[in-house]
Amino acid sequence: MASESLLGEFLRARRAITTPAQIGLPDSGLRRTPGLRREEVAMLADVSTDYYIRLEQGRERHPSDQVLGALAEVFGLGADATAHLYALARTDMPVHRGPRVPAGATARVSPHLIRLMHTWRTPAFVMSRCMDVLAINPPAVAFYRQGLRAGLKVGGNVLDTIFLDAAARRFYPDWEFVAHNAVAHLRAVVGRDLGDPRLAELVDELSDRSDDFRRLWARHDVRKEISHVVCFRHDLVGELTLDCDMFSVAEAPGQQLVTIQAAPGSPSARALAVLCRQARERDPASGPSARRSDPGGERPVPGEASC
Repeated sequence: MASESLLGEFLRARRAITTPAQIGLPDSGLRRTPGLRREEVAMLADVSTDYYIRLEQGRERHPSDQVLGALAEVFGLGADATAHLYALARTDMPVHRGPRVPAGATARVSPHLIRLMHTWRTPAFVMSRCMDVLAINPPAVAFYRQGLRAGLKVGGNVLDTIFLDAAARRFYPDWEFVAHNAVAHLRAVVGRDLGDPRLAELVDELSDRSDDFRRLWARHDVRKEISHVVCFRHDLVGELTLDCDMFSVAEAPGQQLVTIQAAPGSPSARALAVLCRQARERDPASGPSARRSDPGGERPVPGEASC
């Protein structure tokens, strides 16, 4: 899809979910849809209605920074969404394409990173920009296996677990928050690069199988997740409040390290420790005795396989 079409799609989506009340306009009650009218957006952005319509239709390809800033303000866009808006409007700028992994090839995670992850007593995994799991440590395998029906494993996908695993809505008490943030993160990471075959495959599959994903993807929310608190309801240890953090892997653009931990000394920290210990006792294959790389690096590290 051409960048100008992406810009129009983004503007239409944001206009549809921005209500008059959000921007201080009176609601006459005569609207066919809850969103703003084009003429209202044009008035607030201080442009003509015809000009704004051309933007939505992809016929105006060079909006000024002033216009883009005004539109970002009208729609209440955050920093990530505003940057996304500017990127969509700059059709003369090259698209930042993420790394492509040929079909059947392996997306390699640094064995040093995997070795480090396997020394941790808290869950951690590495995912691609399309949120495919590339590597995972034993505590994370145990944590998700005991909480989700399908678990989380190398070759799986984080969005699949959220939208397609029947146990996810119980596992995440605030499921809507988790799902919304995950989709917005995917939008932020891929940006204009919607031609990635893996992304197209993932979006098509989830759109076909999940009404909720289709609804959230259509919103065009854009927001990177870096650090956030997530509540879990775990069958073995009950309620947990955990810190989830994401770190970009410098030597592998597009890869992100996700860590899950609890505040030291908190009930959640004690529960998480119990959970990981119980999981190792129930499943020795996921414990510290699991096979790792030897000093010579000849044997593979668990989780080194790609999605």
